[in-house]
Amino acid sequence: MIEIRNLSKKFDKIPVLKDLNLKLEAGKVSAILGPNASGKTTLLKSILGLVKPDSGQIYINNQSLNGNWDYRRMIGYMPQFAKFPENLSPREVIHFVEKLRGNPAETDQELYDNFQILNELNKPFRTLSGGTKQKVSAILAFLFYPEILILDEPTAGLDPVSSQYLKKKIEKEKLNGKTIILTSHIMSEVEEIADDIIFLVEGNIYFEGAINRILDDFSEKRLESAIAKMMQDTRP
Repeated sequence: MIEIRNLSKKFDKIPVLKDLNLKLEAGKVSAILGPNASGKTTLLKSILGLVKPDSGQIYINNQSLNGNWDYRRMIGYMPQFAKFPENLSPREVIHFVEKLRGNPAETDQELYDNFQILNELNKPFRTLSGGTKQKVSAILAFLFYPEILILDEPTAGLDPVSSQYLKKKIEKEKLNGKTIILTSHIMSEVEEIADDIIFLVEGNIYFEGAINRILDDFSEKRLESAIAKMMQDTRP
């Protein structure tokens, strides 16, 4: 579980996160949504330790981070745009990351097998499609059986078959009790796999709760329509 207490962050004196309080529970997929410049990326980077908050605390399994970095071994991160050394191949990158992790005896090969990228493994990244790079990014995120998964637009660029494999994998890991954080601009995807929604507006939590609740609150049957109404309500 991840707990965020009174988290605030400014860039050039501009508030980006404003005294956020939030719990992200194990065994659930929590979708962090919001318009551009709402603070989503800053929140994710704060959890990853890539941004240092001005104030507040982040707790993982009831342990305050306090500048520690070992907790990152618990996280599998899939960025929206995966960037790999252009001259290396997927096989080389995967092996390099395994060495950094101490060459564990067991790794999660499920996506590796399902994505069927064997013919692409020895090609340099500069020759690969965006979808193939996204597959490698997904494989790396799940490879070390992480307790926490942070997935930023995970199906972007994937073909429908690979997208379904990834969604099934997310569902499987949720049932295994993992803490999963998701961002996506595809509301049908969020509705399909997320349990809770955290909707940010200008660094504040505007809505937090289950998908059914947001549908009820806005008298809509589809999440996309409910989110559209919410965004209209937040405009000045």
